[in-house]
Amino acid sequence: MLKKNVVENTVLAALGTGADFAEIYMEETKRNTLSVVNGRVESAQSGLDYGVGIRLFFGNKAIYGFTNDTSEKNLIRIAREAAAAARGERVYALQGWRKMNFSCRNPIRIMPDEVEKRKKAEKLFLASEAAKNYSSLITQTRANCLDVVQNVFIANSEGLWAEEQRVRSRFNVEAIASSATEKQSGHLGPGGSVGFELYEQIDVEERAREAARIAVTMLGAKPCPAGRMPVVIENGFGGVIFHEACGHSLEATAVARNASVFCGKMGQQIASSVVTAIDDGTIPNGWGSAAMDDEGTPTQRNVLIENGVLRSYLVDKLNGRRMGAKSTGSSRRESYRFAPTSRMTNTFIDNGKSTPTEILGNTEFGLYAKQMGGGSVDPATGSFNFAVLEGYMIRDGKIAEPVRGATLIGKGTEVLQKIDMVGNNLARAQGMCGSISGSIPTDVGQPMIRVKEITVGGRG
Repeated sequence: MLKKNVVENTVLAALGTGADFAEIYMEETKRNTLSVVNGRVESAQSGLDYGVGIRLFFGNKAIYGFTNDTSEKNLIRIAREAAAAARGERVYALQGWRKMNFSCRNPIRIMPDEVEKRKKAEKLFLASEAAKNYSSLITQTRANCLDVVQNVFIANSEGLWAEEQRVRSRFNVEAIASSATEKQSGHLGPGGSVGFELYEQIDVEERAREAARIAVTMLGAKPCPAGRMPVVIENGFGGVIFHEACGHSLEATAVARNASVFCGKMGQQIASSVVTAIDDGTIPNGWGSAAMDDEGTPTQRNVLIENGVLRSYLVDKLNGRRMGAKSTGSSRRESYRFAPTSRMTNTFIDNGKSTPTEILGNTEFGLYAKQMGGGSVDPATGSFNFAVLEGYMIRDGKIAEPVRGATLIGKGTEVLQKIDMVGNNLARAQGMCGSISGSIPTDVGQPMIRVKEITVGGRG
């Protein structure tokens, strides 16, 4: 960590030409990855990322610089160069330091960087073997594990002095099934802000067999029919649709630039009354959880939509200035190389009152999206396009034959209004989210939901 006098001298240099806010962000991140392909170790890597980012505000404008040379001389140089890029009306004084004390939201029992690679590899070998033995159609397996230990320090000219250690672990498994003419894949990637105890919480062999089952099932599936129809989306990773099609449009990154379809709609009905959506960075051991955001603001539970009514945006310091709004503890970044901005943490549609049996039973015909794949969205319009990794037709209220090649096409604003049933089986899944402040870990989630009508793309 930086010495107090180095922090003070760097901040004072940043304020030297009239900046009204200066911030130092320092991190030391240890990262370990291990990958096994077809039962053999393909790669084992360890790395250390270390550096400092310096950010200045001049009103509603910001200047950012970063370095991995953390000497006092170099930090002061970068601060002065950044300050010289703009001029304020007066020089601001440095306030006294206020050390932040956070309660531990992510208790760690087994530090992953202290576990031998051999023990990690044993888990991956088990997964690879389980997936391979599921079916003779499985032609390739890949299992890998990731663990990250990140130490973060933040200080700013408002007197904030904050530190946090963040530990995350994730297991990924992929199985590929092949025929003479095609290939299909299945994938699962559980994780959390946990240590090596993750592998006591999950059964890697069971997860591997499930990935293999998806691949084999989709290999034998017929093409999905195209058209507008009801779609039932399963819990867990099904929440990626809300995350992408709606969540990004609720980030101040877009709202402050008037580049969101939800601008100016606070307090208005933007979704069906059965929809309540939450972003909660305080969930114990959640994949996107932390005690503080990347500006040193405590994370919190933000109700974004309540019974269909827009209640909150996700706000960071800079965009909060532009909007006249307070930070919601939502500022995040991939590393010191990126200036932070408003991002999601653990975002999900909350439980409703329907059961999965009721939702399916009330759907005479439609598509059941059990597993969602990747997609794309335009936050300015909310238009999205998502692949369905594992899908089935619904006939007479029951899950029928598997179908492949399905895509869901629409607009977030329309989908929110057309959700007419929300289940009571909330589950979350882990992913990585990319935006202007880099790639960050985020949870997505929901119970089973039904969209009464949406465009389904397919070849059937």
